[in-house]
Amino acid sequence: MADSFVLVEQHEHALVSGEFARRWAEGPSPRGSTLYAVENHDVAWRGPDREVLWNEEAGRPYSFLDYPLGPKLSAQWRGIDLVEAHDAYAACLCSMHYARFLSGSEDPVGVEFRKGEEARQGRLREGMTEEELENLERNFRFLRLCDGLSLFLFLSEPGRAGYPPPTPDGFELDGTRYELSWRSRDLVSLDPFPLTEPFDVSVPYRRVGKDRRPAGAGALEFRVSGGGR
Repeated sequence: MADSFVLVEQHEHALVSGEFARRWAEGPSPRGSTLYAVENHDVAWRGPDREVLWNEEAGRPYSFLDYPLGPKLSAQWRGIDLVEAHDAYAACLCSMHYARFLSGSEDPVGVEFRKGEEARQGRLREGMTEEELENLERNFRFLRLCDGLSLFLFLSEPGRAGYPPPTPDGFELDGTRYELSWRSRDLVSLDPFPLTEPFDVSVPYRRVGKDRRPAGAGALEFRVSGGGR
Protein backbone atom coordinates (compact mmCIF):
# COMPACT_ATOMS: atom_id res chain seq x y z
CA MET A 1 0.00 0.00 0.00
CA ALA A 2 1.68 3.18 -1.21
CA ASP A 3 -0.22 5.33 1.28
CA SER A 4 1.03 3.51 4.39
CA PHE A 5 4.16 2.18 6.09
CA VAL A 6 4.79 -1.32 7.47
CA LEU A 7 6.25 -1.21 11.00
CA VAL A 8 8.02 -4.17 12.62
CA GLU A 9 9.17 -3.76 16.20
CA GLN A 10 12.92 -4.12 16.63
CA HIS A 11 12.67 -6.72 19.39
CA GLU A 12 10.62 -8.89 17.02
CA HIS A 13 13.45 -8.71 14.49
CA ALA A 14 15.95 -9.63 17.23
CA LEU A 15 13.92 -12.72 18.12
CA VAL A 16 14.33 -13.85 14.51
CA SER A 17 18.08 -13.30 14.91
CA GLY A 18 17.82 -15.79 17.76
CA GLU A 19 16.11 -18.31 15.47
CA PHE A 20 19.16 -18.22 13.20
CA ALA A 21 21.51 -18.50 16.19
CA ARG A 22 19.85 -21.46 17.89
CA ARG A 23 19.89 -23.48 14.64
CA TRP A 24 23.52 -22.70 13.73
CA ALA A 25 25.27 -26.07 13.35
CA GLU A 26 28.59 -24.83 14.76
CA GLY A 27 27.00 -22.91 17.56
CA PRO A 28 28.63 -20.56 20.05
CA SER A 29 30.22 -21.28 23.42
CA PRO A 30 28.95 -20.47 25.98
CA ARG A 31 25.76 -21.31 24.12
CA GLY A 32 23.06 -20.16 26.50
CA SER A 33 24.52 -16.73 27.24
CA THR A 34 25.34 -16.01 23.60
CA LEU A 35 21.88 -17.03 22.39
CA TYR A 36 20.35 -14.81 25.05
CA ALA A 37 22.41 -11.88 23.77
CA VAL A 38 21.44 -12.49 20.15
CA GLU A 39 17.70 -12.71 20.75
CA ASN A 40 17.59 -9.87 23.29
CA HIS A 41 20.01 -7.37 21.80
CA ASP A 42 17.09 -5.07 20.90
CA VAL A 43 15.05 -5.62 24.06
CA ALA A 44 15.46 -1.88 24.78
CA TRP A 45 12.97 -1.09 22.02
CA ARG A 46 9.96 -2.89 23.45
CA GLY A 47 8.82 0.37 25.03
CA PRO A 48 9.80 3.03 22.46
CA ASP A 49 8.48 1.02 19.52
CA ARG A 50 4.95 1.11 20.92
CA GLU A 51 4.87 4.77 19.88
CA VAL A 52 5.37 5.92 16.31
CA LEU A 53 7.95 8.71 16.32
CA TRP A 54 7.53 10.78 13.15
CA ASN A 55 10.39 12.10 11.04
CA GLU A 56 8.89 15.43 9.98
CA GLU A 57 11.56 16.17 7.37
CA ALA A 58 11.27 12.79 5.66
CA GLY A 59 7.49 12.53 6.03
CA ARG A 60 7.58 9.04 7.53
CA PRO A 61 8.19 7.28 10.84
CA TYR A 62 11.77 7.18 12.08
CA SER A 63 13.60 3.93 11.44
CA PHE A 64 16.42 2.55 13.58
CA LEU A 65 18.83 4.03 11.01
CA ASP A 66 17.84 7.68 11.59
CA TYR A 67 16.24 7.59 15.05
CA PRO A 68 17.36 10.63 17.11
CA LEU A 69 20.66 9.83 18.81
CA GLY A 70 19.81 10.96 22.35
CA PRO A 71 16.65 8.86 22.82
CA LYS A 72 18.26 5.98 20.92
CA LEU A 73 21.27 5.78 23.23
CA SER A 74 19.12 6.16 26.34
CA ALA A 75 17.04 3.19 25.23
CA GLN A 76 20.11 1.13 24.36
CA TRP A 77 21.70 1.85 27.73
CA ARG A 78 18.54 0.72 29.53
CA GLY A 79 18.38 -2.38 27.35
CA ILE A 80 21.92 -3.43 28.17
CA ASP A 81 21.10 -2.94 31.86
CA LEU A 82 18.10 -5.26 31.44
CA VAL A 83 20.25 -7.93 29.79
CA GLU A 84 22.96 -7.57 32.44
CA ALA A 85 20.40 -8.18 35.20
CA HIS A 86 19.82 -11.59 33.61
CA ASP A 87 23.23 -12.55 32.17
CA ALA A 88 26.51 -10.63 32.48
CA TYR A 89 28.19 -12.35 29.50
CA ALA A 90 25.23 -11.59 27.25
CA ALA A 91 25.31 -7.97 28.42
CA CYS A 92 28.96 -7.65 27.42
CA LEU A 93 28.13 -8.86 23.91
CA CYS A 94 25.21 -6.42 23.61
CA SER A 95 27.41 -3.60 24.90
CA MET A 96 30.08 -4.41 22.30
CA HIS A 97 27.41 -4.52 19.60
CA TYR A 98 26.03 -1.06 20.37
CA ALA A 99 29.39 0.58 21.09
CA ARG A 100 30.65 -0.55 17.68
CA PHE A 101 28.15 1.72 15.91
CA LEU A 102 29.78 4.72 17.61
CA SER A 103 33.42 3.78 17.07
CA GLY A 104 34.05 6.84 14.89
CA SER A 105 31.51 9.20 16.43
CA GLU A 106 32.63 12.63 17.58
CA ASP A 107 29.19 13.57 18.90
CA PRO A 108 29.60 14.28 22.63
CA VAL A 109 26.57 12.14 23.49
CA GLY A 110 27.90 9.27 21.39
CA VAL A 111 31.40 9.57 22.84
CA GLU A 112 30.03 9.51 26.38
CA PHE A 113 27.93 6.43 25.60
CA ARG A 114 30.86 4.60 24.01
CA LYS A 115 33.21 5.34 26.89
CA GLY A 116 30.59 4.25 29.40
CA GLU A 117 30.04 0.97 27.60
CA GLU A 118 33.77 0.33 27.24
CA ALA A 119 34.02 0.73 31.02
CA ARG A 120 31.11 -1.69 31.46
CA GLN A 121 32.80 -4.22 29.17
CA GLY A 122 36.02 -3.99 31.18
CA ARG A 123 34.13 -4.65 34.40
CA LEU A 124 32.23 -7.59 32.92
CA ARG A 125 35.34 -9.15 31.42
CA GLU A 126 36.87 -9.34 34.90
CA GLY A 127 34.26 -11.92 35.89
CA MET A 128 34.69 -14.16 32.83
CA THR A 129 36.46 -17.49 32.64
CA GLU A 130 39.43 -17.97 30.31
CA GLU A 131 37.24 -19.90 27.85
CA GLU A 132 34.58 -17.18 27.85
CA LEU A 133 37.21 -14.53 27.12
CA GLU A 134 38.73 -16.60 24.31
CA ASN A 135 35.34 -16.92 22.60
CA LEU A 136 34.14 -13.37 23.22
CA GLU A 137 35.23 -11.82 19.90
CA ARG A 138 33.90 -14.75 17.88
CA ASN A 139 30.58 -14.59 19.70
CA PHE A 140 30.44 -10.85 19.05
CA ARG A 141 30.89 -11.51 15.33
CA PHE A 142 28.26 -14.25 15.57
CA LEU A 143 25.77 -11.81 17.09
CA ARG A 144 26.48 -9.30 14.31
CA LEU A 145 25.99 -11.99 11.66
CA CYS A 146 22.65 -13.20 13.03
CA ASP A 147 21.53 -9.59 13.42
CA GLY A 148 22.40 -8.88 9.80
CA LEU A 149 20.70 -12.00 8.47
CA SER A 150 17.50 -11.05 10.25
CA LEU A 151 17.68 -7.42 9.12
CA PHE A 152 17.94 -8.63 5.52
CA LEU A 153 14.54 -10.29 5.86
CA PHE A 154 12.84 -7.04 6.87
CA LEU A 155 14.79 -4.45 4.90
CA SER A 156 15.15 -6.13 1.52
CA GLU A 157 12.50 -6.95 -1.05
CA PRO A 158 12.09 -9.91 -3.43
CA GLY A 159 13.65 -9.10 -6.79
CA ARG A 160 16.03 -6.45 -5.50
CA ALA A 161 19.74 -7.28 -5.79
CA GLY A 162 22.36 -6.39 -3.21
CA TYR A 163 22.24 -6.03 0.56
CA PRO A 164 20.45 -3.22 2.37
CA PRO A 165 22.00 -1.00 5.03
CA PRO A 166 23.51 -1.68 7.52
CA THR A 167 24.92 -4.83 5.82
CA PRO A 168 26.05 -3.64 2.35
CA ASP A 169 29.12 -5.91 2.45
CA GLY A 170 27.12 -9.07 3.07
CA PHE A 171 27.62 -11.76 5.69
CA GLU A 172 30.75 -13.62 6.77
CA LEU A 173 31.87 -15.72 9.74
CA ASP A 174 35.03 -17.76 10.31
CA GLY A 175 36.16 -17.22 6.71
CA THR A 176 32.87 -18.38 5.14
CA ARG A 177 30.76 -15.94 3.19
CA TYR A 178 26.99 -16.52 3.21
CA GLU A 179 24.59 -15.38 0.52
CA LEU A 180 20.93 -14.60 1.14
CA SER A 181 18.46 -14.31 -1.71
CA TRP A 182 14.70 -14.28 -2.21
CA ARG A 183 13.59 -17.29 -4.25
CA SER A 184 9.98 -16.14 -4.06
CA ARG A 185 7.92 -13.73 -2.00
CA ASP A 186 7.76 -16.22 0.86
CA LEU A 187 11.01 -18.20 0.53
CA VAL A 188 14.54 -17.03 1.35
CA SER A 189 17.61 -19.07 0.46
CA LEU A 190 20.78 -19.09 2.62
CA ASP A 191 23.85 -20.51 0.87
CA PRO A 192 25.90 -22.32 2.05
CA PHE A 193 23.32 -23.57 4.53
CA PRO A 194 24.83 -23.55 8.04
CA LEU A 195 21.64 -24.34 9.97
CA THR A 196 20.46 -27.67 11.33
CA GLU A 197 17.08 -27.21 9.67
CA PRO A 198 14.98 -24.72 7.68
CA PHE A 199 12.54 -22.63 9.70
CA ASP A 200 9.42 -20.54 9.27
CA VAL A 201 9.13 -16.90 10.28
CA SER A 202 5.93 -15.20 11.39
CA VAL A 203 6.40 -11.68 12.71
CA PRO A 204 3.61 -9.23 13.59
CA TYR A 205 3.50 -5.83 11.96
CA ARG A 206 1.43 -2.67 12.08
CA ARG A 207 0.56 -0.31 9.26
CA VAL A 208 0.43 3.43 9.76
CA GLY A 209 -0.88 5.73 7.07
CA LYS A 210 0.83 8.81 5.74
CA ASP A 211 -1.90 10.65 7.63
CA ARG A 212 -0.36 9.04 10.80
CA ARG A 213 -3.48 7.03 11.53
CA PRO A 214 -3.42 3.27 12.19
CA ALA A 215 -4.02 1.41 8.93
CA GLY A 216 -4.25 -2.21 10.03
CA ALA A 217 -2.02 -5.03 11.22
CA GLY A 218 -0.93 -8.49 10.18
CA ALA A 219 2.02 -10.86 10.09
CA LEU A 220 4.97 -11.20 7.73
CA GLU A 221 5.35 -14.90 6.95
CA PHE A 222 8.09 -16.68 5.01
CA ARG A 223 10.51 -19.59 5.18
CA VAL A 224 14.32 -19.60 5.48
CA SER A 225 15.90 -22.56 3.74
CA GLY A 226 18.93 -23.64 1.76
CA GLY A 227 19.24 -24.25 -1.97
CA GLY A 228 15.86 -24.95 -3.50
CA ARG A 229 14.21 -26.42 -0.43
